[in-house]
Amino acid sequence: MAVNLPLPNKDELKPIAGLKLGIAEAGIKRANRKDILVIRLVPGSSVSGVFTQNRFCAAPVQLCRAHLLERNPIEALIINTGNANAGTGEEGLRRAQQTCDALANALDVSPEQILPFSTGVILEPLPVEKIIIAIPKAISALKEDDWYSAAEAIMTTDTQPKAASLTIQTSAGPIVMTGISKGAGMIQPNMATMLGFIGTDVNINSDLLQDLTREAADLSFNAITIDGDTSTNDSFIVMATGQSTVSIQSKSDPAYAAFREGLITLSRQLAQMIVRDGEGATKFITIRVKGGKDSVECKRIAKSIAHSPLVKTAFFASDPNLGRILAAIGYAGVGDLDSSKVQLWLGDVWVAKDGGRNPDYKEADGQAVMKQSEISVTVDLGRGNVEETVWTCDLSHEYVSINADYRS
Repeated sequence: MAVNLPLPNKDELKPIAGLKLGIAEAGIKRANRKDILVIRLVPGSSVSGVFTQNRFCAAPVQLCRAHLLERNPIEALIINTGNANAGTGEEGLRRAQQTCDALANALDVSPEQILPFSTGVILEPLPVEKIIIAIPKAISALKEDDWYSAAEAIMTTDTQPKAASLTIQTSAGPIVMTGISKGAGMIQPNMATMLGFIGTDVNINSDLLQDLTREAADLSFNAITIDGDTSTNDSFIVMATGQSTVSIQSKSDPAYAAFREGLITLSRQLAQMIVRDGEGATKFITIRVKGGKDSVECKRIAKSIAHSPLVKTAFFASDPNLGRILAAIGYAGVGDLDSSKVQLWLGDVWVAKDGGRNPDYKEADGQAVMKQSEISVTVDLGRGNVEETVWTCDLSHEYVSINADYRS
């Protein structure tokens, strides 16, 4: 059960002019489930992306990077769930290329204009024949208003689809954006989430869109963690169809600031949905580290806390064994940290003062916070003015059960 995460409202997921979605059932891992998504873009769309930093990056990630670096005009995306096509070597690349070839042939475009994505089990051959058979079905199903089904089609261990829309009002007219994401485990992105896609109708310079995509990822998907594992397939893509009356060609354009804020807002919403639906999660935890010298040390300490299995299991048990948080701060790798200046709050309860237990702290107050489903942790390093925030969840018995049984 996801933590305080209602199902998306289908009627509130806005279509994006110039973008169509087609879903099919290929039977990749099991029969009778949506597992293929084709996204068709109007010619002239701008597409940007950021990808996993895992050195065992999947075959489709390698092709996506190459196609975007060649600055090909992207015409379509194809996403499959049920198989990651990662750790599959040259044969995996060949099968990913076959997927691009088949979709390109069906759409009468070049294979270099296709971006492929996969998610699922690692180290298993991609059943590309099933995907090729399903492609015509996905193309025949293409339509603008099927974001809910699109979100379902990319799920793995997710308990529910993740999708949201946003409309930005500008002096030149509205900008519409809708996004979907997936992920519940193997989440400690070093770029983005396992899979995230945002479509928007704005007309925007492609280089500017790439810069904004990277910034939005850093402030959202790169600020979440469930279990500290970075996936082989992480990908975050933003697609701008240019069908809006709003044009953004530089940072000085009037609509730039509003679009930037909207993209970051929607990215954070989609990223936090992943944490709320973390495998076995019962708590949604916000970790804020302030008073740092720079962003790097703040995020390092926040993730040290968020990754600690001792901290995460304490949250699951509602056990205010909060010395575990101080330990995680201490081993985060900030060598010149003065522990005597560190303050720690759990919610609004001041737990540690000047590096030691606050004389006024009562364990009952800490436990009252720990029992809540939404918890905030605030650390003040007392050495600067920089702060960073990371979102995570607890670690439960169910997480172990899900991952012990993932391949069955």
